[in-house]
Amino acid sequence: MNKHHGEHKRMGATDVIPFVPQMDVTVEEAVEMSKRVAQRIWDELKVPSFLYEDSATRPERRNLATCRKGEFEGMPEKLLQPDWAPDYGERKIHPTAGITAIGARMPLVAFNCNLETSDVEIAKKIAKVIRGSSGGFRSCKAMGFMLEDRGIAQVSMNMVNYEDTPLYVTYEMIKALAERYGTRVIES
Repeated sequence: MNKHHGEHKRMGATDVIPFVPQMDVTVEEAVEMSKRVAQRIWDELKVPSFLYEDSATRPERRNLATCRKGEFEGMPEKLLQPDWAPDYGERKIHPTAGITAIGARMPLVAFNCNLETSDVEIAKKIAKVIRGSSGGFRSCKAMGFMLEDRGIAQVSMNMVNYEDTPLYVTYEMIKALAERYGTRVIES
């Protein structure tokens, strides 16, 4: 982690371990599994962890982005804050592996809409309108990106609860917003 560089926000070599209940596994069982794994990772590897989403021990830890804030480089300072002791492990990151987020959550659907524009600011404005943290769709996390190799802007989303916010509703909103900005969705 000390030499890693990239675009994706991260705080550890194994950044996140999601437990997604399927078939006959309940959310409660997935939460218990996540706690057992977090304890084992600390006991065997000395990598601390935050519990997130349905496993979270505090409301502000439900959101993975909040846990990741500060990333690997800023995590030692973050862990000194009163509310940010790891759920498992000591108040210091592993020197090479960092810290991990572990938790039970619904299936996550990654959904992207490519716009017929090279103006990334349009994608960023649309993302701000639709994402839950800005007052948009509660279960939508969105960002605007530039696809450099194609010369087009993209609205990139993680739908953390597709039952709460159906994809077609999000798509129709993006379509309408794109038209408002003088462009259109060309791919999704």
